[in-house]
Amino acid sequence: MNKAVFCIAQNIDQAEHIVNSLKFAGFSNNDISVLLSDKSGTKDFAHEKHTKAPEGATIGGVAGLSVGAVLGLLAGIGSLAIPGVGPLIAAGPIMGALSGAAVGAATGSLTGALIGLGIPEYEAKQYEGKINGGNALISVHTENSEARSKVKGIFEQEHAEDISSTGETSV
Repeated sequence: MNKAVFCIAQNIDQAEHIVNSLKFAGFSNNDISVLLSDKSGTKDFAHEKHTKAPEGATIGGVAGLSVGAVLGLLAGIGSLAIPGVGPLIAAGPIMGALSGAAVGAATGSLTGALIGLGIPEYEAKQYEGKINGGNALISVHTENSEARSKVKGIFEQEHAEDISSTGETSV
């Protein structure tokens, strides 16, 4: 069964260390997602042609945002504004998921969007609070228990918080 393994990184530097470790361990850019609050203060979002953003979500370019080179290598990085939540930076498969069906179900809530991705409500509420507080949510798609154990080991080695896994939902 496909599952996603999640954790919270306390800051962008820790998130980049974790992503680096995951890539070194052989995980693909297409399996790693990062979600963090865009605290850069910009309110100007430009439409990005390669995204699948529906109405209700605004996707923007990453120019001028404070993400480092490691996160910049992940697929689909961009800015995402969820009505009622504010600007976020998303990279990896979570970008498409949040700009797709999950946002429609979210009704203006990051918690709702995370629940739409298959995260239990209690954890989704915790993650939303931490993301809004400046932490980063990291998710890794895994296809077997060996990969899940490897990801959890990397998260623990890098001192990530709130490590959990859940079955993935199709969005």
